[in-house]
Amino acid sequence: MKNLKNIIQTTPVETIIGSIDRSISSIQYDSRNVEQNSIFVAINGGVFDGHSFISKAIDQGAVAIVCENLPEQLVAKITYIKVKSAARALAFMAANYYENPSKNLKLIGITGTNGKTTVATLLYELFKLAGYKVGLISTVKIMVDCETFSATHTTPDPIVINSYLSQMNSQGVEFCFMEVSSHGIHQYRTEGLHFEGGVFTNLSHDHLDYHASFSEYRDVKKSFFDQLPATAFALVNADDKNGLVMLQNTKAKQFTYALKSYADYRVQILENQFSGLLLKINDSEVWVKLIGDFNAYNLTAIYGTAELLGLKLDEILRIMSALDNVNGRFEYFKSDANITAIIDYAHTPDALKNVLETINTIRSKNETLITVVGCGGDRDRSKRQMMAHIASVLSTKVIFTSDNPRSEDPDKIISEMEVGVEAQHSNKTMSITNRKQAIKTACQLAQPNDIILVAGKGHETYQEINGVRSDFNDYKITKEFLIQLNK
Repeated sequence: MKNLKNIIQTTPVETIIGSIDRSISSIQYDSRNVEQNSIFVAINGGVFDGHSFISKAIDQGAVAIVCENLPEQLVAKITYIKVKSAARALAFMAANYYENPSKNLKLIGITGTNGKTTVATLLYELFKLAGYKVGLISTVKIMVDCETFSATHTTPDPIVINSYLSQMNSQGVEFCFMEVSSHGIHQYRTEGLHFEGGVFTNLSHDHLDYHASFSEYRDVKKSFFDQLPATAFALVNADDKNGLVMLQNTKAKQFTYALKSYADYRVQILENQFSGLLLKINDSEVWVKLIGDFNAYNLTAIYGTAELLGLKLDEILRIMSALDNVNGRFEYFKSDANITAIIDYAHTPDALKNVLETINTIRSKNETLITVVGCGGDRDRSKRQMMAHIASVLSTKVIFTSDNPRSEDPDKIISEMEVGVEAQHSNKTMSITNRKQAIKTACQLAQPNDIILVAGKGHETYQEINGVRSDFNDYKITKEFLIQLNK
């Protein structure tokens, strides 16, 4: 049990009605989870307004209500706390409830359109291999040192974040690497956290179904850096035109990394093969198992972050050479017939372009490059044409298929993609709605030495159709078909 007075400390409050000297068992924003002596935070979400459930929360035992609008009828002995933003208040209260666990370790936030998962995960791996107890909060999973938990959001809600950070405190975790999404920033999920540093990877076309415009999307990302304390560092990609924008109002110590321009951490690609990259970062050469320009950026961000956190350069380089690809990020295998199958999470135009350009840089052009790609339903529709255009220009053959159609008609999604294909590339493309059949067709078409790219889902092991998730693993399915076909 925690005291309400301590929980609302530092929380921006407008009005308090009732006693704040009372014991609290939990903080809840879902009325279904309210128990005796809970605080209920009434958040106005996209679908439901928490204010409609205040009475239900009280009936279930809530003794304190945090809300943006006070109910017309106040219940005796209930404490009402009026705030400007309930979502923001929740973040501060969650941090206080768990005794501000982010202050007891070094928390690094990684934000950007592409590369967040790779940078966060490989930083976790690097510091683990360096002998530290480490935490990870990512799209793929949450790690409390060696214990794995499943992830539901790129950036979880503040209660979940602080709960895991508290567990990390108990386990003696020293560093935690956390993906920070634009949704998470906009919904105040990272408020009340103490960051040791922030990393910006890049910014491209994504989430415009959620944000009103690209400039709003950029400004939300920027607000994360605006809030970093003077004790923190901000490390940004100087080759991205938005990189320096992120630094404009930050109090944090500023650092840059780049492949094409001058920066504090400068990388050169000396060799680029399917087996890996030979990089020169500042004055040091290192061979890594990852490939492509985008991974050169990711690895330089990792190098810079590790150095800013105090690791010695020779140790960083030694461990970097041992790091493997993140699950579902340019994950590849070769079949018996020497067909290369690549599975990648690329689900934005920029990410797809990066992966295809990387493949085209390495391959001899004597092979056929077959791309299987779809677009998710209930998400930004404007990127569908762009992704189809990119796939058709940069591939030898393209199969348009379903991704996670969610509540949308997969055939309509594919039709919207097809509009992006220019006439001169139309003979390269076909559409097969069933994703499993699309992958099978790609495997049937592939000849020895050809390359298959299955893009969009990466680490996801499910497909979501009309709210139902079914098992679906791109890597496993592709491998099985190539074995079945004796390829």
